[in-house]
Amino acid sequence: MSDTQTALETLIQSPFARLNALLADIPPGADPILFSLGEPYTALPPFVQPVLQEYVAAFGKYPPIRGIPELREAICSWLARRYPALTDVVDPERHALPLNGSREGLFSAIFPAIARKPAIPNPSVLIPNPFYQVYAAAAAAAGTEPVFLRSGADTGFLPDLDSLDSALLGRTVALYMCSPSNPEGAVATHAYLEKAIRLARAHDFLLFADECYSEIYGNTPPAGALEVAQARSGTLTNIVSFQSLSKRSGLPGLRSGFVAGDPDFLAAFGRFRNVACPQVPLPIQHVSVAAWTDEDHVRHARAFYQANFDIADSLLQGRFGYSRPEGGFFLWLNLADFGGCEEATKTLWKGCGVKVLPGTYLTASQGGQADHGRDFVRLALVHDADTTRDGLSRIVATLG
Repeated sequence: MSDTQTALETLIQSPFARLNALLADIPPGADPILFSLGEPYTALPPFVQPVLQEYVAAFGKYPPIRGIPELREAICSWLARRYPALTDVVDPERHALPLNGSREGLFSAIFPAIARKPAIPNPSVLIPNPFYQVYAAAAAAAGTEPVFLRSGADTGFLPDLDSLDSALLGRTVALYMCSPSNPEGAVATHAYLEKAIRLARAHDFLLFADECYSEIYGNTPPAGALEVAQARSGTLTNIVSFQSLSKRSGLPGLRSGFVAGDPDFLAAFGRFRNVACPQVPLPIQHVSVAAWTDEDHVRHARAFYQANFDIADSLLQGRFGYSRPEGGFFLWLNLADFGGCEEATKTLWKGCGVKVLPGTYLTASQGGQADHGRDFVRLALVHDADTTRDGLSRIVATLG
């Protein structure tokens, strides 16, 4: 296997598999608290069980790949409520498709994106760095060049779009963008989104806006790529947004989300999904209708996470480079003084039973640049307040 292939295999390997290997021979120093996985522990929304019971017999039927009309209508109604610029714009027949969670769509959408520009030599996919592994896996599976765009404190934890040269942009088929970002919780402003949209349209590539954390925020709802695109130009061309019920509704096991935006791209994507992707089971679609229609459970979840960040404020202020993120439920802590991310991860697991995720498992070095995730660890504040307080207190006591 070549050095390039080896590096790519590492990039797309599950960070959790790498974490398990790192800690395999180290026993936890106390009852484990897992801050490593972004799996919400919020209460199950009350409508889930009754809706599943009502439609359980529908597991015996093949579901339509485009989703039942009620689901596409619920998705578009939610988009219009959440982003008023989309009122009377998004059409359930043209602007939305259900997905088996946003990850499935973020991966499979790369193939129709490449098909839009078949004559481009050495097509590239632009990926924020740190990154969600599915972005790199999609680029690798499609035979494109993944180009990692450093997203550090000096760039507001979002890629520096002004640094991209026209030659690279000319061979780009898609730009993945996550706002609020994973793991730093940075939120793209209207101006930032406008810049990304201008680039996508000027160079005719797709902006893949991963917005699955958009409903987890403090005081101000994050801007959305679709609303900015519509408000700026009256069209959704070149822009698609991916959403999920995993984070918004605390239902990662439901495997339900959607993609919405550019109707021409969605028509091609729908044809691709019809032969290459799984349908969302009918009972799950009906639960999804209820989830996109209800906001009470989302408000409760937001309060749950804000309470955890209040705890982090009280325990971590002035330590480990902590600052309260604008959105999402992750912390991105600098543990360079404790040996860097992997050494600190082992210290915490052995010393106090707290499991975190090394930042280097979420970042890539490219073009001779150092891996800027090597000093950081990611924590997911997804537990109840008592567990969160216990885990963060253990970290402070162990590291000092």
